[in-house]
Amino acid sequence: MNHRKTRPVLRSLAIAVVCASLLAGCATTTSSTGRKQYVGGVSQDQLDLLGSQAFAQIKGQKSLSADARQSAYVGCVVDAIVSQLPSPSPDRTWEHALFIDKSPNAFALPGGKIGVNTGILDVARNQDQLAAVIGHEVGHVLERHHDERITRQMGASGAVQVLGILAGARYGQSGAQAATQGGSLLAIGGFLLPGTRQQEGEADVVGQRLMAEAGFDPRQAAELWRNMIAASGRDGRAPEWLSTHPDPASRIAALEKRAESLMPLYDQARAAGRRPRCS
Repeated sequence: MNHRKTRPVLRSLAIAVVCASLLAGCATTTSSTGRKQYVGGVSQDQLDLLGSQAFAQIKGQKSLSADARQSAYVGCVVDAIVSQLPSPSPDRTWEHALFIDKSPNAFALPGGKIGVNTGILDVARNQDQLAAVIGHEVGHVLERHHDERITRQMGASGAVQVLGILAGARYGQSGAQAATQGGSLLAIGGFLLPGTRQQEGEADVVGQRLMAEAGFDPRQAAELWRNMIAASGRDGRAPEWLSTHPDPASRIAALEKRAESLMPLYDQARAAGRRPRCS
């Protein structure tokens, strides 16, 4: 028996069984890049609620920056990027938070939440490079990567824990206690777990397009990753999330090639008056 060939089949069957028995709403769909996805473990409203709860948990654990200028700078880039999201997203107010954290990282969550570490501002050296970061993270939300992760993660016990978390969010202390007993919301939801390489590559595609549509130079995405690689080499430790990201050299080559095809979109955005002045 060819075990290598049977493993993906068994994995797909396991997902199908979980979806059929516990989560009748699970479905197979296709991302904007043509990739097959298993989604629907929870409803969009529930996913947004989980994202909001995870964001609140993070804000309770990390220190927020008191630098109003830096926060306004990040907010300006966030607003420009999310203004290009398809309806109904533009009607949603996205909340952002700037955390005091030297690690060069950022994240976006369902429910319109974006977190940025101050350390990323040492690597993203201009507004276009920060837009590449924000666009990438928003791309994860837009392409339903959190939905994918939580759907794949939800076995029988996982489903019970997620339901407990949702109960805690909706019904107060008694429900929250059940959620706490079930485990950390961040761990259960899988919101901050590293994406797969496919998801990371997909977020690159979507994020680079978003930044061009918002009037940020898409060529700066490749420069950002050059800075990121250089920064990770200074202390001899690559960021933990780089282990799940595409090969850096291949990634930069793909970003450079894609940037050329996005220049007409960038030029159109600039001609239409989308000229962000965040820095």
